[in-house]
Amino acid sequence: MEKLKRLVVFLSLSACIGAAPAQRPQSEVQDGIAVKPLSRLRVLAPEEMVNEAAAQQYQGLLAEARQKGALVSASDPQVRRLRGIAQRIIPYTPRWNPAAKEWKWQVNLLDSPQVNAFCMPGGRIAFFTGILDSLKLTDDEVAAVMGHEIAHALREHGRERMAKSNLTSLGARLGGALLSGILGVDPHLTGSAANAAGQMLVLKFSRDEEREADLVGLDIAARAGYDPRAGIALWHKMAALGKRTPLELLSTHPGGETRIADMQNHMDVLLPLYARAKGISVGALPPYRTETALR
Repeated sequence: MEKLKRLVVFLSLSACIGAAPAQRPQSEVQDGIAVKPLSRLRVLAPEEMVNEAAAQQYQGLLAEARQKGALVSASDPQVRRLRGIAQRIIPYTPRWNPAAKEWKWQVNLLDSPQVNAFCMPGGRIAFFTGILDSLKLTDDEVAAVMGHEIAHALREHGRERMAKSNLTSLGARLGGALLSGILGVDPHLTGSAANAAGQMLVLKFSRDEEREADLVGLDIAARAGYDPRAGIALWHKMAALGKRTPLELLSTHPGGETRIADMQNHMDVLLPLYARAKGISVGALPPYRTETALR
């Protein structure tokens, strides 16, 4: 009987120990921005179709720019600078999408006052001289922009958006027809209301994509040795341009203050990546320095 009691006590203690949550060392820090699975909705937009369309559009853009004398020469210092930054960033892209290992990366610069840059599916990158000149971007800030645009391609936001837009449109039509039958009103009125609600959802999807691209882009840049605090400096410069922006709820992009707050809230996982790439501790990192943007 005594042996049985001891066995019961032993099993009870074992159960308690097994049920106790494992304690993580307090010094352990998450390794950058958490990787999430790619959206399953993107399969509704065939990858081959999206990539082929992107390739044709990119080549057409380059051909038109070349014809107009707007394609900056590969020997230009700014082009060499952009391609050098890309070469440092690209090795860290497969973490977010294994297919990136097979992409035929391209980086080009277009002579245009537009404050813009993009990366099409398959790693087709283009910057406009306007974003480099107007904002006087440091290399860290170029890396923040480039990382953001690359992140859109890595996370396949184009495919996902196409699929979501198609589903939203279908849902709006079905919802409008259902409301018309229930309420007994003109189906055109209910269809318009449902379509407006659907468009709001599409805008929300797009804002979420922008936030993800901000953080994923800084993660990639930080691993390549570029200061993630450059993302915050970049958006302060954008705000300094003084451009009026639409109400955030009705915009496809989150407001600058929202983006800055999101980045600041994730510096605890981004700065360790940068410090590791530099071979120093976070505490030893110097303050971030930028250049004043042109007015």
